[in-house]
Amino acid sequence: MAFNNHLQIAEKAVEAGVTKASLPLLSMLVLGFLGGAYISLGYLLDIRVVAGLPEEWGTLSSLIGAAVFPLGLVLIIVGGGELLTGNMMAVSIAALHKHVSVSKLINNWFWITIANFVGAIFIAYFFGHIVGLTEAEPYLHKTVATAQAKLDSTFLQSLVSAIGCNWLVGLAVWMTYGAEDIGGKILAIFFPIMGFVAIGFQHVVANMFIIPAAIFAGHFTWMDFLENFVPVFIGNAIGGTIFVSMLYWISYLKPTHNKQ
Repeated sequence: MAFNNHLQIAEKAVEAGVTKASLPLLSMLVLGFLGGAYISLGYLLDIRVVAGLPEEWGTLSSLIGAAVFPLGLVLIIVGGGELLTGNMMAVSIAALHKHVSVSKLINNWFWITIANFVGAIFIAYFFGHIVGLTEAEPYLHKTVATAQAKLDSTFLQSLVSAIGCNWLVGLAVWMTYGAEDIGGKILAIFFPIMGFVAIGFQHVVANMFIIPAAIFAGHFTWMDFLENFVPVFIGNAIGGTIFVSMLYWISYLKPTHNKQ
């Protein structure tokens, strides 16, 4: 199983960030839609698998759900898609290395956020609400309880939880740059994504699915969603940009950049 060393991973991350920031708007919107939809499908699979498990299983149920959730990022990395939280890492390190301007970074994050939201809403409404995959029991109870747990967190709790989330998600994407084959990329994705879901960290795109799914079922409001979106977006940005991009840029690329 071929792999790249740490410096090569950092260089590939910069290349990926440049590519992402240079995508035409139409490509950003289409791939962003797919990214939001794929993450939502992974979350929908989690709900469908876990909701009917016995309560006596306790946290084992969370582990089982977390083990199937990585489907979303696998589809994005292998099949193709743009995910905001992954771009918070890749485009950021390209910007730190002066290969992408701040305006291009903001432009990319803005349009990918919009497109991810549309993709997530599509799955929540058509599959969750119209088909009823999140609104028949026991799935409705699990959907509402999961959304409630996200919304019950304070601003600071949501922000810090989101930092932990994108520290792991950013690392998952980072490690895929170290693998040269599909099997290696899937393995690199699995453990960090399984970890953040099992822990219960907050992911801005995943929340774009689970909270609206509960809203479509008659629970909560869009203002509730917005109040959760803001701290989770900020926390995910910090997690991907500072705890992955900046620390690895300082470790592997900054010395070379200074010499140049």
